[in-house]
Amino acid sequence: MNEVIGKPLNRVDGPAKVTGKARYAADHPHPDLLHGHLVGAAIPRGKILSVDTTEALAQPGVVEIFTHENVSRLAIFDRSYKDQLAPEGHPLRPLQDTQIYFSGQPVALVVAVSIEAARHAAALVRFDYDREDHRMDLERQRPEAEDSGDAPEPRGDVDTALLHSEHAIHQLYETPPEHHNAMEPFASTVILEPDGTYTVYEKTQGVQNCHKYLKKVFSLGDREVKVLAPFVGGAFGSALRPGAQLYLAMLAAVHLQRSVRVVLERKEMFTLGFRPPAIHTLRLGASAAGKLEALCHDSLAATSSFEKFHRPIVEWSAGLYACDNVRTLQEIAPLDTNTPCDMRAPGAAEGNFPIESAMDELAWEAGLDPLDFRLANYAEKDPESGKPYSSKALRECYRLGGERIGWSQRSRACRANREGTTLKGMGMATGSWDAMQMPASARAVLRPDGTLVVSSATADIGTGTYTIMTQIAAGELGLPEERVTFLLGDSTLPMAPVQGGSFTAASVGSAVLKACGKVKRKLVKLAQGLGDSPFDSIDKEEIRLEDGHVVAGDIRMPIPEVLRRAKSKGITCKSLAIPQLLKRRKVTCKTHSAVFAEVSVDADFGTVHVTRVVCAVAAGRILNPKTARSQIIGGVVWGIGMALHEESYLDPESGRFINHDFAGYHIPVNADIGEIEVIFVEEEDEVVNPLGVKGVGEIGIVGTPAAIANAIFHATGKRVRSLPITPDKLL
Repeated sequence: MNEVIGKPLNRVDGPAKVTGKARYAADHPHPDLLHGHLVGAAIPRGKILSVDTTEALAQPGVVEIFTHENVSRLAIFDRSYKDQLAPEGHPLRPLQDTQIYFSGQPVALVVAVSIEAARHAAALVRFDYDREDHRMDLERQRPEAEDSGDAPEPRGDVDTALLHSEHAIHQLYETPPEHHNAMEPFASTVILEPDGTYTVYEKTQGVQNCHKYLKKVFSLGDREVKVLAPFVGGAFGSALRPGAQLYLAMLAAVHLQRSVRVVLERKEMFTLGFRPPAIHTLRLGASAAGKLEALCHDSLAATSSFEKFHRPIVEWSAGLYACDNVRTLQEIAPLDTNTPCDMRAPGAAEGNFPIESAMDELAWEAGLDPLDFRLANYAEKDPESGKPYSSKALRECYRLGGERIGWSQRSRACRANREGTTLKGMGMATGSWDAMQMPASARAVLRPDGTLVVSSATADIGTGTYTIMTQIAAGELGLPEERVTFLLGDSTLPMAPVQGGSFTAASVGSAVLKACGKVKRKLVKLAQGLGDSPFDSIDKEEIRLEDGHVVAGDIRMPIPEVLRRAKSKGITCKSLAIPQLLKRRKVTCKTHSAVFAEVSVDADFGTVHVTRVVCAVAAGRILNPKTARSQIIGGVVWGIGMALHEESYLDPESGRFINHDFAGYHIPVNADIGEIEVIFVEEEDEVVNPLGVKGVGEIGIVGTPAAIANAIFHATGKRVRSLPITPDKLL
């Protein structure tokens, strides 16, 4: 590879985004487009007794109103509605029956010639319901909880170890429900093409996931529908699964044989997926010398009444530190809400807060420095499996992060750093995330003019996928990056997993590398096979590609000339990259981070300002330090929001999240963010994947809320165990 890899290349999709040329799901025009507006259920649980659409249908511009009374039955079995990420249970089937599972559940779709007409008529659709008792309180649902089945196997004897621990804590922590608030709302534009096929512009992290869903639900052939998402205005888990708007827009388009668009309003997005609330019980014990003797983490998280959603919450506690006695339990209990969904670092973000807060508490209890305590319990091998790590530079993250923020210079005592009414403090936490790889394919086409087009059906939700794939391809074929075009977000392109889990660089990147490697070998072979070739007597291993040329020693031949002389119309190669399971099964592959936070707290008002965050990350090879840094900063900002701002309030009577706009749901803005410094501690990892990358999309948020909470304790002496840490909790 040439030096393109590792360069802080500007985003190749940046000009399109800042000039407005990038079109998102609701931006695609069509001359005969209809607009749909959904009607949500007004009760949290029960059945529809009757529906009256008379007045709504009489409104000017209204074309049709779809309800359970006039929508034909679609696919019969649950499996047809299950997408790639569907949890166990019964996927929602809007407008297929009278059952109400949650408030805001789509119960009608009004289709009109304008969005204004559809919205007005939607307010005139009348429903009568048979309301049933509903469940909104997670703690009260504990008796109905069931084991999620994904907690690690226990090791040692936790109870005995706790009895003999010199220092111990037993505390309850809470993480609230949170909602995604991406810039681009959920939107679907279904275009009926002249040949009767459908082109769907969708806000999604997985075009092929949506494509398969539509085929199964609406009994369509493979080529009767395609899904496009070349640009996605933010998602991070909220757009992994096909949304209700996609189902409804497609239903209307198929029934009316017209093009239809459905866009959700901000408040409607609060009726869909969310990070579920969780209640955590932590019991930790340590010896007098600071050796972690026992660790117990039990969690109870919410799911819906019709699907069993769960993500690993407690496994991070079990695998973070060296400890012989560990027991974890993860339970889920149903609430009458929609099914939760993945939200940046799902499971890890909410699971890391209690364990890293508890580690801080135990360190203070034992009179130890929190960083020294973590170093004393550093896991040189995976504590669960005993396997070595493919690479782990966490110790270096601790050292560099601590030096940068001035950890050793801080006062050890709480409330010791005061300026007037301002209390200052520092805290830190460890972060961890799985370094995963999924099967993925890519196609590379080297054109006669020496330009390269590489494609895969992945997505770019603002993570820099366009850019890093361009760099990988350019690096492998020795091309200037401006000669490379990367295509994504099209369900007809080579197979790719949904963009999520921080595995896109590892998965799709490996496929791109492999496809371009095939092109490279074919090109070298062509160069050696030319008549009177200057390369024919040179070992192929000595031939390289550089700056658009085939090169060996002093010999340089432009790639277009090689193709012209070989009478080639170009080179096309496709590849499938799969994880190196034989190598990976012998090790544990994880990304690590050390997060240090500095806060200022107003002692009179309880307001908190995060003045500095230093996030030191060991994530394998960094393909592009500029886009990677942006990913970490984004994660840290989200972590600040999780620590201090974000919480969705579930009204126990209506069953609705009531702070469903930016006035009520607080997210951090520029004034809330202080200095954020990102340190990449590079690791050489030949096992994790051919590129040696681990992904940086999730790790920025993991550890940040706990580091801030620990800093607030250092500043104020108050330990807040329930997020977000709002001023009232500090007064």
